Amino acid sequence: MKKLKYEQIAAKYRPIENKRKNMLKAFISGGLIGMFGELIIEILCIKTHISRSEAQTYMIIFFIFISSLFTSLGFFDKLVTKYKCGLLIPITGFAHSMTSAALDYKREGLIYGLGSNIFKLSGSVIVYGVLSAWFFGMIRYFIGG
Repeated sequence: MKKLKYEQIAAKYRPIENKRKNMLKAFISGGLIGMFGELIIEILCIKTHISRSEAQTYMIIFFIFISSLFTSLGFFDKLVTKYKCGLLIPITGFAHSMTSAALDYKREGLIYGLGSNIFKLSGSVIVYGVLSAWFFGMIRYFIGG
């Protein structure tokens, strides 16, 4: 009986989430990040006359740096609250998870703090990314692609 009463009280004060609005925000913010990334690539290719693949590498480094900087300055969480998942899906989310874990555990030292906990959130992304790449690579291999 107490659990049912608690659920009723919690449901009364739970904020209502507008999923369509959040999806639109995430779509637009993720799209803007993609467009900004393409703009960086085009500018690098035109101005510095480097190859597209090299420009893509520099663009990724730039995004990792900016998201890590914004995380350490406290901006990134506020941006994610406002623009939702569109900021977390690209490489910026991966850099944010590693930087925030590093900041959270830096007081515990380099080994037990930083070294043990930096991949706490991003470790699952690495594991499942490698596994899915292997799985789809095997499918492609057996299909003959």
